[in-house]
Amino acid sequence: MSVAASPVQLPLVRKRSVTVELGARSYGIDIGSGLLESVDAWKGLPSGGDAVIVTNPRVGALYLPSLRNGLAARHARVLSVELPDGEEHKHWQTLNQVFDAMLGAGCDRQTTVYALGGGVIGDIAGFAAACFMRGVPYVQVPTTLLAQVDSSVGGKTAINHPLGKNLIGAFHQPQRVVCDLEVLATLPDRELRAGLAEVVKYGPIADWSFFEWIEQHAAALLARDVDAMAHAVQRSCEIKARIVALDERESDVRAILNFGHTFGHAIEAGLGFGQWLHGEAVAAGMVLGASLSVKLGLTDAAVAERLTALLSRLALPTEPPALGADRYLSLMRLDKKAVSREIRFVVLTGRGEATLRKAPDAVVREVIDAHCRA
Repeated sequence: MSVAASPVQLPLVRKRSVTVELGARSYGIDIGSGLLESVDAWKGLPSGGDAVIVTNPRVGALYLPSLRNGLAARHARVLSVELPDGEEHKHWQTLNQVFDAMLGAGCDRQTTVYALGGGVIGDIAGFAAACFMRGVPYVQVPTTLLAQVDSSVGGKTAINHPLGKNLIGAFHQPQRVVCDLEVLATLPDRELRAGLAEVVKYGPIADWSFFEWIEQHAAALLARDVDAMAHAVQRSCEIKARIVALDERESDVRAILNFGHTFGHAIEAGLGFGQWLHGEAVAAGMVLGASLSVKLGLTDAAVAERLTALLSRLALPTEPPALGADRYLSLMRLDKKAVSREIRFVVLTGRGEATLRKAPDAVVREVIDAHCRA
């Protein structure tokens, strides 16, 4: 387990809001300071029934009391379930712990699930909410930067399978996403950097000016400058919300949000879940994805070079592990974007532009071999 950074007293940030426009399933993303214990943060959400907070021991020790206090007046009971911490526990057995706890406590269809944690907790709690009694409402309360800027937004919930990441799941939109920036003060440095990988992702695929802003503010982000962090979370959520609104179920344009993820998921599965953090694998995956884009003649080498340089400045891995091209290809054929076992990659087509396309195995092998020398 990573050692948590020393708590830092961050200046207050006035609440900012982003809306995910999905008609009747639309919801807000609230970003600010002190939201966990704020009564206003929970107004307009389902109330009266039970609340079930799904968390892990590390996050629970820090923030469960605050969330309990914020919810106490809204729910008949505020229950909690603590799950083991880490990507290696994102499987059926852990999911079933949530069901066992809810059924054992007599929860019903009026229950609201609150996901208090990072991406693993958000995915498991969201999937549990999608399945329990055929679906109950849930609220995302992300406590990592990666979850605040990516996994908590968009309604993708899942668990892993030994053959691949996030292969068992459902689309189930939250009622709200509550991003309390104060929780980032206790985030371990390694997890902060992993979250920054997902922030960086948005620039090459959708907003090159944002990428340039990250280049200019890399040191401030690593130092957890509150204004820089607030802007990074807000702009990332704005980009993702716009793309999700266009393509809720990832049939088309939403796939570009997976830039670096096809390679990255193969890295996670190939090394064994939990060896590399998700953001670390995505960082190395983006290097491979950008290189593939250049190899296919879709973007110029300068884009790939600047992306690699920025990831390096953020102390993220830019050298993918040497799993071997055969192993990479085998794992990537299980990617959810694959069609008839043909791998489709998110590739860059310019500064702030991306698309989804196939690539010959021979070209993919060349890219992998060039970057993954043992």
